[in-house]
Amino acid sequence: MTFHVIGINSIYGLFQEFYTSPETNVKGAEGQDALVSLVGTIGSGLTWSGSIFVNPMISRVDNVKLISLSGAFIMSVGIFLASFCTQLWQLYLTQGILYGIGSSMYYFPLMSLTPAYFDRNRGAAMGIVLAGSGVGGLVLSPVFHILLTRLGIRWALRVLGIWNFVLGIPISSVLTKKHGVAAGATGRTRVSMALVKRGTFILQSFGAFLQAAGNTVPVYFLTTYSVSVLSYSSTTGSLFLAVNTAVNSVARIAMGVLADRVGRQNTMVLSVILSAVSVLALWYDSDRGRFIAFIVLYGVLAGGYNALLPTTIAEVYGVQNYSSVNSFIYFIRGFGALFGAPIAGVILGSHQRGASGSKNFAMDALRTRYNDVAVYGGVLLLASGLCVAYVRWLDARNKGGWSWRA
Repeated sequence: MTFHVIGINSIYGLFQEFYTSPETNVKGAEGQDALVSLVGTIGSGLTWSGSIFVNPMISRVDNVKLISLSGAFIMSVGIFLASFCTQLWQLYLTQGILYGIGSSMYYFPLMSLTPAYFDRNRGAAMGIVLAGSGVGGLVLSPVFHILLTRLGIRWALRVLGIWNFVLGIPISSVLTKKHGVAAGATGRTRVSMALVKRGTFILQSFGAFLQAAGNTVPVYFLTTYSVSVLSYSSTTGSLFLAVNTAVNSVARIAMGVLADRVGRQNTMVLSVILSAVSVLALWYDSDRGRFIAFIVLYGVLAGGYNALLPTTIAEVYGVQNYSSVNSFIYFIRGFGALFGAPIAGVILGSHQRGASGSKNFAMDALRTRYNDVAVYGGVLLLASGLCVAYVRWLDARNKGGWSWRA
């Protein structure tokens, strides 16, 4: 499930590069990074923010298979209909809204049910589940690029939509609720005011917003940077994206295993702060060598937050509050994802480019704007890391004292 939901989200950089290129089939999209990135952020934002509506459905419905299957159908229809679009507003409705609503309904039954089945090795279990997203990016990035170059964008989207639904049918059919625990042992689907007033909850929410916003920046602009500034071909750009998601996949499992040994919160704090450092130190004003190092290192570090957030929510707020808190935190993440990349696109501005670099825009000025984008993304991630670190400290204080393993 994470293979194609998060996998598709993670390769939006390929769509970003195509829709903004001279070969685009969408009127008014060429060079408009901010407007085009909004298509992807609407989709990924609704994937996350839809949790606040989907999780209550899960707690009230015994047949979660139906929720998941309906979601697979809706998201697949959104992808398929995007193949007929010729204007940006049409992509907002199809590849953005329809896809996002469907992917949320398809994704969260799995994410809400899984933590209840694990306790001692919960971090490793969630790392394995979420590693599927990296595998999805690894496979989908080169495959979709081949479809795009050989069949064109329209048929590439149609094939992707049909494949998505065909794969979603057997996956949805095996989902089973663990009665009495899965959606919250008390059946609570709303966050209690007592939790809302806690400092850990407030900072966790801010951290989630900032991390989602910051993470979309390299994910969406990695490919365009490699083509526009470093003069790689679009094929090589798609391979960079595949490498990044492949490393991310392995890292999610490794982070989960490490977290079960040294502490889930400890591991998440380090991964977020170091991911910010990698953006600021390696992506900023990078040449080809530093950029490749950034692709690998960011892939390793960025997976920690996504893999460990569900487990730390259960750890900090209790399994009985997992469903309600998880729903709200991911709702906040959706808003972060919605705003992160488009603001980066505004910073980048409108320009034209080709496989050999910028055509009608001074290369030095373009590099400077990408440097500003890197600083923007890095600062967002660093601020998120500080929020997560403070949650770690407050949680230890609330539980009666500091423990090195948490």
